[in-house]
Amino acid sequence: YDLMAAYWPTADADPSIPEYMAEFARIWRDKPKVVFSKTLQRVDWNSRLVRGDAAAEIRRLKQGSDRDLSIGGPTLAATAIRHGLIDEYRLMVNPVVLGAGTPFFSAVDRPISLRLLERRSFAAGVVYLRYAAADAGR
Repeated sequence: YDLMAAYWPTADADPSIPEYMAEFARIWRDKPKVVFSKTLQRVDWNSRLVRGDAAAEIRRLKQGSDRDLSIGGPTLAATAIRHGLIDEYRLMVNPVVLGAGTPFFSAVDRPISLRLLERRSFAAGVVYLRYAAADAGR
C-alpha cells in the first residue's frame, strides 16, 4: 500500500507520464480499496483499513459484491489461495529466467486444478494467462 499510495494518487498530474499511466492513476484513486495490515495506523485515497481475519473479510467482500475483486501482495494472496477464495488467476509471464527469488505459489499446500480462459501474447514476449480455479467458492 505504501508504495502505491506514494505515487498513484497524484501521478496523473505529471504531464510527462504516458496517458495510459495517467488513466490508471485516476482509476486507482477512484476505486474503493481495502488494505489489510497489522502495522499501518491509517490509510487514505478511498481506502479502508482491516486488521482482522483476512479470509473472513475477503469472503464477506465477495458475497457482498457482484464486481471483480483484485488481490495484491503475496501474503494476502496466499491467505486467499489457502481458503479457496480465488476464482481466477491472471498471470503475466515475462521472458526472463531469474534463477532465484520468491516462489510464485509458495502458499499452495494442495493441487489446484485450473482451466484456461484466455491467453494473449505481446510483442515483447510477455504472455498473459487467465485461468478459472476449479475449486473457487468452496
